[in-house]
Amino acid sequence: MQTVTIYTTPGCAQCDMTKLALTKRGIEFETVELAQDAEALEKVRSLGYSAAPVVLTNTDHWSGFQPDKIAGIPNY
Repeated sequence: MQTVTIYTTPGCAQCDMTKLALTKRGIEFETVELAQDAEALEKVRSLGYSAAPVVLTNTDHWSGFQPDKIAGIPNY
C-alpha cells in the first residue's frame, strides 16, 4: 500500500496545491504541520529540505509543488 505524507507550513500555497492535486487523483495522504512538530521538522531537515511542502512516498521524496511527481504516484 502506498503511503503519502505531506509536511506543510501555515499559509503555504504550494502545500495547498499539492494536497488538492493528490485529492483530485484520489490519493490518500497524511498531513504533518511542521510548525507544530519539532521531530518532523528535524526529519525534513535531515533529508536536506528547507522549504515546504515536503512529500514522502514509499519510494520517493521531494519539496515543492511538483505535478509530474504527483502524477507518478500509484493510485490504488
